[in-house]
Amino acid sequence: MSWRPQYRSSKFRNVYGKVASREHCFDGIPITKNVHDNHFCAVNARFLAIVTESAGGGSFLVIPLEQTGRIEPNYPKVCGHQGNVLDIKWNPFIENIIASCSEDTSVRIWEIPEGGLKRNMTEAVLELYGHSRRVGLVEWHPTTNNILFSAGYDYKVLIWNLDIGEPVKMIDCHTDVILCMSFNTDGSLLATTCKDKKLRVVEPRSGRVLQEASCKNHRVNRVVFLGSTKRLLTTGVSRWNTRQIALWDQEDLSMPLIEEEIDGLSGLLFPFYDADTHMLYLAGKGDGNIRYYEIGSEKPYLSYLMEFRSPAPQKGLGVMPKHGLDVSACEVFRFYKLVTLKGLIEPISMIVPRRSETYQEDIYPMTPGTEPALTPDEWLSGVNRDPILMSLKEGYKKTSKIVFKAPVREKKSVVVNGIDLLENVPPRTENELLRMFFRQQDEIRRLKDELSQKDIRIRQLHLELKNLRNSPKNN
Repeated sequence: MSWRPQYRSSKFRNVYGKVASREHCFDGIPITKNVHDNHFCAVNARFLAIVTESAGGGSFLVIPLEQTGRIEPNYPKVCGHQGNVLDIKWNPFIENIIASCSEDTSVRIWEIPEGGLKRNMTEAVLELYGHSRRVGLVEWHPTTNNILFSAGYDYKVLIWNLDIGEPVKMIDCHTDVILCMSFNTDGSLLATTCKDKKLRVVEPRSGRVLQEASCKNHRVNRVVFLGSTKRLLTTGVSRWNTRQIALWDQEDLSMPLIEEEIDGLSGLLFPFYDADTHMLYLAGKGDGNIRYYEIGSEKPYLSYLMEFRSPAPQKGLGVMPKHGLDVSACEVFRFYKLVTLKGLIEPISMIVPRRSETYQEDIYPMTPGTEPALTPDEWLSGVNRDPILMSLKEGYKKTSKIVFKAPVREKKSVVVNGIDLLENVPPRTENELLRMFFRQQDEIRRLKDELSQKDIRIRQLHLELKNLRNSPKNN
């Protein structure tokens, strides 16, 4: 009997990627050249934010989505950080509030005015200090308003209650730099990947590690919860240095359910999961390809659909929330691709081809909306609640009525779990000590140059004084 390929019936088998025309792209943007493994881009239904290359601190642009085309070089920026900006994330419930973190050890909350920036913004509505080293990641809680997570190079995850502007919990179970954080649907669990080659599932309020996997054969880089399926997907590198993905049961991380090698390229694989369509997108940093799969509940769990190809390499990708998509065009996902070489931000729409122009209910189920399900006090007291769902058929352009109010507070010690985070600074690493040494050497050289210049000036004055005394007029 001859072998025949096994075909699956799927409504997403013919999904294709459509690149926006040049006039609908964002051009002339000095995208950051920082090599930190983040997207450097965040997008919501109103604004696009991109971390830019800047001298003497960190800055990012915030552009209204309708303002496409070429961006002027003197376009106003958010530029209050003293170090490079490493991550930015929009508040999922208040569309003009964005969080940023930086090498200056701070996390800052910014309120973008209606219609975008008219001048440079240097004052944040809230400055959060608690980390002793640079902060590499920020994540908003998916169902609770004003709860923010930040992960720093001090190996700690801090949970901030923005109603009071202070950290309320600290997760201190990691032994190296945290690479990625991901929440499950109701935000009751946090999955993290770490440079110590371990995948962890943590209960965030207690900081207790529920499951831990030591990934020696599959060195994990990124992790994402697959909606409410109680499964995790990680991207990483195999022992043969090939890019690889692995699927895990969140309640048993002893062995992955499946492992699949992707290719032999070296760039990081970014995973994106769409819980409404059960589609997984894999985008490689430094290449222009986006592969997409459909996730099933039974073996083989992962079904390859197609691949979007582009010759322009991507540095990072922003993802539009569901309520910002064009449902009339059957758009199920939208990326904003950072093309550093061209200074270009390129929207890529993933479209399900349909002949009918009516609303397609089968590809747009009820989806998490823009209203929080919990207050910070409710979540911190132990309450879990699924996100409040909304229909994209009607009211998907509805704006949130929630307003962010920054707390008024004095600068003081930051005590979490009985530890003053600003006093108990961990020992510095070898690289940090070397940087300090070289900075001090530069400062010593500068002071020596100043002293030699002053010494030369003093000698000149002595010589002038001597000449005056020996002049004929004085004799």
